[in-house]
Amino acid sequence: MTTVIGVRFRTAGKIYFFNPLNFPIKKGDNVIVETARGIEFGTVVGDPKEVPDDKVIQPLKPVIRIANEKDIEQEKNNKVKEKDAFKICLEKIKKHGLEMKLIDAEYTFDNNKVLFYFTADGRIDFRELVKDLAAVFKTRIELRQIGVRDETKILGGIGICGRPLCCHTHLSEFIPVSIKMAKEQNLSLNPTKISGVCGRLMCCLKHEQDTYEDLNRRLPGVGDFVTTDDGLKGTVASVNVLRQLVKVVVEENDEKEIHEYKAEQLKFKRRHNKNNKNDLSAEELKELKKLESDEGNSNLE
Repeated sequence: MTTVIGVRFRTAGKIYFFNPLNFPIKKGDNVIVETARGIEFGTVVGDPKEVPDDKVIQPLKPVIRIANEKDIEQEKNNKVKEKDAFKICLEKIKKHGLEMKLIDAEYTFDNNKVLFYFTADGRIDFRELVKDLAAVFKTRIELRQIGVRDETKILGGIGICGRPLCCHTHLSEFIPVSIKMAKEQNLSLNPTKISGVCGRLMCCLKHEQDTYEDLNRRLPGVGDFVTTDDGLKGTVASVNVLRQLVKVVVEENDEKEIHEYKAEQLKFKRRHNKNNKNDLSAEELKELKKLESDEGNSNLE
């Protein structure tokens, strides 16, 4: 087992492990650490803990120091400089006529490097832009192309639920989301209803997926043949997954009626996966597949 602390370098960013040494570090402290990008200012997300050795990427770098007032002041100054750098980079992009959208500018703590995050439809030849920026900032320049999910994670916003976006507030890493999840949860497969601010499938589909899978295993599918506890037989007209209620079309006295039953009142063949009787057409599936993101990993630190 190895004693580590988890450190983040941006809101809802990835958590990286460092060796706390003998510093009295606790959750919420700011620390100065050495990373692949250089010296960085980060926030501790939890008290020191022990983790299995195979969970630690070696060599485990130590904390340089707990941030002091001078470090905190420098970090604030860096944030001000980042705004100026953003404006300058926008002007240079316009000057070179590049088809790219600048998202964010970021200084490393020691000012050894300036990173610019951008989105673009394809590959961009930004060599001349880098030369111009290096001449202005007199330091190393890195331009990093990111996807639409990373863009939304940086900028933030409000989801259709009325709350701040999950990716901007608490999701450290993006989770794979698929159309199958939306179908499992009986959601409308209208792209405008199930896509997030980034234009991809909403991350929150994953949050409730395990619950829906468990609840759906206890229910028949629409169109399935069932036998009720009062001896009637019929076909399922609709199901209410959360209430575990099923509406069944039964035939009594040569007349068809709809009765509602609890799931436990019905006998039917248990399902391992939700049926696909309502599969989409090829065109609909193609349109919805565009929403599925292959950006499983964030390009942000």
